[in-house]
Amino acid sequence: MVAKITTGKNIRGALHYNENKLAKGNADLLLANGFIDDSDSVNLHDKLVQFREFTDKNKRTKTNTVHISLNFSPKDELDDEKLKKIAMTYMEGIGFGDQPYLVYQHFDAAHPHIHILTTNIREDGKRIETHNLGKNQSELTRKSIEERFRLIKAEDQKSEQAYILKPVSMGKAQYGQSETKAAIANIVTEVMRTYKFTSLAEFNAALRQFNVTAYRGEPESRMYQKKGLVYSVSDGDGNRLGVPIKASSIHSNPTFQNLEKRFGQNKEPKKQHKSRAVKAIENILTKPEAKDLDGLKEALSKKGIHAVFRTNDQGRLYGVTFVDNVTRSVFNGSDLGKHLSANALHQKFNIREEVSVVAYSKNQSQDETATEELAQGRSLVEEMIQGLFDEVPGEFLPENRPRRKKKKRRK
Repeated sequence: MVAKITTGKNIRGALHYNENKLAKGNADLLLANGFIDDSDSVNLHDKLVQFREFTDKNKRTKTNTVHISLNFSPKDELDDEKLKKIAMTYMEGIGFGDQPYLVYQHFDAAHPHIHILTTNIREDGKRIETHNLGKNQSELTRKSIEERFRLIKAEDQKSEQAYILKPVSMGKAQYGQSETKAAIANIVTEVMRTYKFTSLAEFNAALRQFNVTAYRGEPESRMYQKKGLVYSVSDGDGNRLGVPIKASSIHSNPTFQNLEKRFGQNKEPKKQHKSRAVKAIENILTKPEAKDLDGLKEALSKKGIHAVFRTNDQGRLYGVTFVDNVTRSVFNGSDLGKHLSANALHQKFNIREEVSVVAYSKNQSQDETATEELAQGRSLVEEMIQGLFDEVPGEFLPENRPRRKKKKRRK
């Protein structure tokens, strides 16, 4: 865990910074410590009033704002409750446990992190000393928290350099250049190592964000039968481009057999991040911008969630996968609840009705042209019969055949 402390003179500005993130869907308010209302109901005005009740008691102190960010490794196992406990433990450790403070979780970076906003003016008007706060109290508390909550240590985290994945350039795919292979290998290795997926489809949902696709071959192919696997650069729809590379040629050995091991290992760790994903998606579904699938996808991306929708040729939504890039967990919609399944979303956005209207229009059109089609069918049959006669020598045509004498009926 890496802690960064910033002090300032404008608590209103720091508050608006976090609240703007909240309003845009790029942050969640996890905790409101020392406020009358809880975090779900306290509003911007109440937050500012609460802080000013403290800062106004010592107007001689100009530096009255403390803004802290706690940054975690993508490999840390975190959920909302754990983040709250870490925040409270940290604030107690640095001597701010009795102060009013707000804890926001931000989703605008590749690594998990929270922001804590507070004031260094106490309720009695006395000032909390912030000189060397980061060097002394923060460092001791940080190390204690890393041990207690089993977090990646700051020293190790810095060496990771908060690895940020970037999509492979599709322009290089057709040339099969060595840097393209290296880029694919880096992405596959990082996704396999840090994302929690339980199937190849979920693994691909995470990979395709970075223009990479894993492919086993057609079911009847030898590669599929032997559980082979290749990786290719792909476009946004998963269409493979360029020269594929074998899984066995990548240093991390992301073969299908090794992925299958990951499927089982990821089942339990993924569960603890389910509530965060459900809460985020349910919240977005209530927003006006989520009026259709495209709007939902764009709104979710601001929350750090990549949505993959699969539809058939008739426009029927038959599959949905959510990739939570904040917790690096991949979920099928049905895994999060029936209300987030493909069928439920299909009905919610009236896709079924749109399809049925098209079907109705087709049926109506068919009814209106039924007579015409029947007539055309009869005409076609007549033409075929006539064509057969045209190919037969003239002497065998009906008009050239000798007429048979009619038998007289006996009376």
